[in-house]
Amino acid sequence: MVLEVAEIKITPGQEAAFADAYRSAKDFVAVSPGLRSIRMTQGVENPSRFVLLIEWDSVEAHEQGFRDTDRFPKWREAIGPYFAQPPLVEHFENIE
Repeated sequence: MVLEVAEIKITPGQEAAFADAYRSAKDFVAVSPGLRSIRMTQGVENPSRFVLLIEWDSVEAHEQGFRDTDRFPKWREAIGPYFAQPPLVEHFENIE
């Protein structure tokens, strides 16, 4: 299992519109094979900062099962207009 962490900074004043766009577009990701869970969080101290947390079976599940599909451009089209800058996306593995 890998955890995708995406730090997303939204243009100030667009937080509610971004949250609505995420709710509408979430299923573009949620139907991906290899997805275990998806969750968006919003900063308390900095409400323009969001963190997307997605658990995947593997990095390949993320890249091939979602990013290389026609669903990814639809996802970015829905949420991308609210970005203040490109998101920082990284993958993490559990330490056991």
